[in-house]
Amino acid sequence: MGASTFTMIFLVLLVSSGVVQAWLARRQIRHVSALRDAVPTDFAGQVSPEGHAKAADYSCANERFGLVKLAFGTLVLLGWTLFGGLDALNAWILPHTLEPLGPLGYQVALVFAFSLIGSTLDLPFDWYSHFRIEQRFGFNRMSIGLWLSDLIKNLILSTVIGLPLIAVVLWLMGVAGSLWWLWAWIFWMAFNLLLLVLYPMFIAPLFNKFEPLQDEALQQRVSSLMQRCGFSAKGLFVMDGSKRSAQSNAYFTGIGSSKRVVFYDTLLARLTHSELEAVLAHELGHFHHRHIVKLIAQMFIASLLAFAALGWLAEQDAFFAGLGVPPNATAPNDALALLLFGLSAPLAGFFLAPLMNLASRRHEFEADAYACDKASGAELRSALLKLTEDNASTLTPEPLYVRFYYSHPPMTERLAALRLTPMH
Repeated sequence: MGASTFTMIFLVLLVSSGVVQAWLARRQIRHVSALRDAVPTDFAGQVSPEGHAKAADYSCANERFGLVKLAFGTLVLLGWTLFGGLDALNAWILPHTLEPLGPLGYQVALVFAFSLIGSTLDLPFDWYSHFRIEQRFGFNRMSIGLWLSDLIKNLILSTVIGLPLIAVVLWLMGVAGSLWWLWAWIFWMAFNLLLLVLYPMFIAPLFNKFEPLQDEALQQRVSSLMQRCGFSAKGLFVMDGSKRSAQSNAYFTGIGSSKRVVFYDTLLARLTHSELEAVLAHELGHFHHRHIVKLIAQMFIASLLAFAALGWLAEQDAFFAGLGVPPNATAPNDALALLLFGLSAPLAGFFLAPLMNLASRRHEFEADAYACDKASGAELRSALLKLTEDNASTLTPEPLYVRFYYSHPPMTERLAALRLTPMH
């Protein structure tokens, strides 16, 4: 294929994905706004009109903000590619780094500079999300100081962990021959599996405090549930999520012997013990049905296909030229290939998201049914209603928007399914 063909494919994906995203967002805004003042009949008396209206306003505010980010992101993507931004950055980095740092050092420097610029461009949007939208709806509890502290920690972690990771991938691209992508994929997946073990023990505590669960009655209840489910965990922890957000959650983290149960402190303050047991039973349902294993396998397959595609594209000079970055004549092009692929691949991945989300929604129904069997379906319904209102999740999402974006079923569908599920 020639450079013009790659340019055309890129533009078709860029325009079509952008149009579909904008179209879906507008549908969501119109649909949610039209139903803002009417609590669905099934939720009358359970969700307040004020809570329902707040959820609608919150959803629409995020969608409108998403449209601004979409427009800006499209301009940035064009700026990096067809408008020559990456080519200009490469032309500046190359002569300053190739001789003193060598070919690999030059490429790592290019990736670092690109990532730093991209992160800087995202900062105003992250700030606005936290200190305007989340603040306006009463969710944000972060100070500017904590926000800046998180940014610095993320930058340090990205440098300490991310740069060596990228350096290994780039080194494999240069020395492992035509099947470099297979070796790089093996290394990449091994690293991600290792990260699942290391993250809860060493990385997450850099951002939040994790204290052992002190409530003995809840401890006993949770331990009994896990015993009934044949599940073991390294510990039960409470996370100080309230220092960043008023929203609530509970989750499992880690794999193997490093698995931990984590409750947000906001969740403990909001739900009863029986409701917490039902929520935890739902999470255990994911393990019972091997949803986590299936998700990891899915990630393995998707990343293998991505590395294979990158392996082919990295050999096509027309791929570079077609996206506005002529390949280097006197230096390796592996970093350029990696960056161009990272910029363009999400455009194609966008259209695969509905299939992934469809499977995820089915998993949520299965986990809900498991919770009904091992705990209480009535308590799960009660907990879900509280979390829906606390997190300002709209009860009236647009159906097509749901099918495209939602990884969890809308609350109306979940509660309807729970009513049909035999109760424990």
